[in-house]
Amino acid sequence: MPLRLVQLDDAAGDRLLAAMTDDGRARRVNGHDTTYDLARAAIAAGSSLGEAVEAAGLGEAVDVRDALAEGRVRAPIDHPDPAHLLVTGTGLTHLGSAEGRDKMHRDLKDAATLTDSMKMFRLGLEGGKPEPGQIGVQPEWFYKGDGGVIAAPGAPLTSPSFALDGGEEPELAGIYVIGPDGTPFRLGFALGNEFSDHVTERRNYLYLAHSKLRACSLGAEILLGEPPADVRGTVRIHRGNAVLWEKPFLSGEANMCHSLANLEHHHFKYAQFRRPGDVHVHFMGTATLSFSDGIETRPGDVFEVEAAPFLTPVRNPLAIEAPASVTVRSL
Repeated sequence: MPLRLVQLDDAAGDRLLAAMTDDGRARRVNGHDTTYDLARAAIAAGSSLGEAVEAAGLGEAVDVRDALAEGRVRAPIDHPDPAHLLVTGTGLTHLGSAEGRDKMHRDLKDAATLTDSMKMFRLGLEGGKPEPGQIGVQPEWFYKGDGGVIAAPGAPLTSPSFALDGGEEPELAGIYVIGPDGTPFRLGFALGNEFSDHVTERRNYLYLAHSKLRACSLGAEILLGEPPADVRGTVRIHRGNAVLWEKPFLSGEANMCHSLANLEHHHFKYAQFRRPGDVHVHFMGTATLSFSDGIETRPGDVFEVEAAPFLTPVRNPLAIEAPASVTVRSL
C-alpha cells in the first residue's frame, strides 16, 4: 500500500498527484491531481486514502527528487480556495531534551516563581494525556493564517519587513479535511517548519499571537496513517557553504506531554473548525529552537528539517518582504 502522497507539476506544468512508497519510488495516482480531491473521494466512498489510491490505480513513474531539484513540488495539501485552509498550532506540548526536562521539573517545584508558560507546561504534564474516553487539559493554541502562508518545498520563507526575528520551529503537522457532515478526517502527517518571530514573543508573551502570523513550510510528503510514537530528526541552518547551527530534535507522542488525540479534541471542539469542505494544517509543537542558542538568522540562510520516517527534508531559504504602506480609507 502506498504510504505517502506528493503533489507536484509535470514537465508541462500540469498538476499531478503521486503515491510514494518507503523506497522512494512514486507513481501517478490516476484520476486525481490533488490530495484534496483524493481525500474527498475517499470520504464519499467510506474508504481509507490507501484504498482510494488502489481504487483509482497507479500510472507512470514519477521522480520526486528530480521534481524537488527543479522546483516542481508543491506543498502536500492545498485547497481550491486558500481561505478555506486554516493553519493553526499548539505550543508547550513537548518534553524536550533530558537536560531541559530536568530544568523544567526543578523550576516547577516553586509555584510562586512560575511564568505563565511554565504553568501551561505543568498543566500539560499533569493532564495532557487523559485516559481513553476522558478529556484532558487544553493546550496553548495559536493561529498562523490561511493557505496562502504555506511555502512550497524549496521556496523562501518570507518574513515581514517589520518582523524582529525569523526562526525555525521543526514540527509535525497534522493534515485534516472536514467531511460533509462536519466530521474531521485526518489524512496523515507532514514534516514542517512552523517558523516564528521569537524576539517579538520574548518581549511580552501576549505578543505570541503576533509572532505566529508568519509563513510556514511543509515537506513534500504526507505520511498516511498513524505517526510513529518516537520521531527523531535533525534541524540545521546553512549560511553560505557552512552549517551555522545544527541540533537533534524529538517529536511524536513518546516525547510529548499531550497526546495527539487531546490536541485534536481541543482544536476541533470548536464548531467553526468543523465547516464541511475545509482543510486544516495543525502544527503539534516543538522543543528545539536555534533562537534558544543565541542564533540570529539572516536573509539567505537556509533552514533544513529532516526526520525518519519522512523521506524528503524540509528546506527553505529565509527572505524578507519589502515594506508595504497600508492606508485605511473611509467609505
